[in-house]
Amino acid sequence: MNQTHFRTATIDGLDVFYREAGPRDGPAVLLLHGYPTSSHSFRDLIPMLADRYRVIAPDYIGFGYSSMPSVTEFSYTFDALTDVTSKLLKMLDIPEYAVYMHDYGAPVGLRLLLRQPHAVKAIITQSGNAYAEGLVGEFWDPLIAYGKNPGPKTEAAARQGLTLEATRKQYEYGVPDVSVVSPDAWRHAQASIDRPGNDVIQLSLFRDYKTNLDLYPRAQECFRAKKPPLLAVWGRNDPVFGPEGAKAFKRDIPDAEIHLLDTGHFALETHLEPIADHVREFLAQAMS
Repeated sequence: MNQTHFRTATIDGLDVFYREAGPRDGPAVLLLHGYPTSSHSFRDLIPMLADRYRVIAPDYIGFGYSSMPSVTEFSYTFDALTDVTSKLLKMLDIPEYAVYMHDYGAPVGLRLLLRQPHAVKAIITQSGNAYAEGLVGEFWDPLIAYGKNPGPKTEAAARQGLTLEATRKQYEYGVPDVSVVSPDAWRHAQASIDRPGNDVIQLSLFRDYKTNLDLYPRAQECFRAKKPPLLAVWGRNDPVFGPEGAKAFKRDIPDAEIHLLDTGHFALETHLEPIADHVREFLAQAMS
């Protein structure tokens, strides 16, 4: 087995939990998780890559096992989450890497790309969106409204995204056979969100999400200029980021490899083996 190690780094006085596996001298692969989960979402993928690659999967501040300072102690923005991730990479002496972006992983991964384009050697996106076409209105309209005009009315709708019902829907919607989705996954994610004070943290990030939409044109310009190797492994039934978001990458990266799978948002919960196969084949070429 390719043993996963569970480690904690101290960055700016905060504990940053991360999972690490694989040879220290292997090509690095950075796994960036989405909402409302943590590096736990990559628990099964990590050992499937670790025979050849140095795999790093951190928990963002406020998520998983990393520190959860209050909103008065830490600025919960996607820029700040990227700052911490960047410092972790520097601490671990990882100057270049492939990045795997899921959901919130895209805002962090795209910022890393824009800050240091030379460092990102390849991109894997699993519902890691970078195009307006990928936004599913039913999911995003209340969150975008809250970001534009925070207040009691818009916050009430945004808070629905913090509920167990909403979390379970993200895991199960669009999955042909929900009996293959372990409830351990969505209950683990919800337990993190339900911690006292975490709701305020998540609302801060909801408000900041508009900055990610503003980032799309710059990211697309970078795609056109740099043409990074890109693999999309995406649930075609995703209720958060629709399949048009995956197809759109080809507009700026014509050689992008796109695979739409018969599943939903958390595709690794149902299609681990085919995704791992696609990733390994892609990395063998992109990181050689």
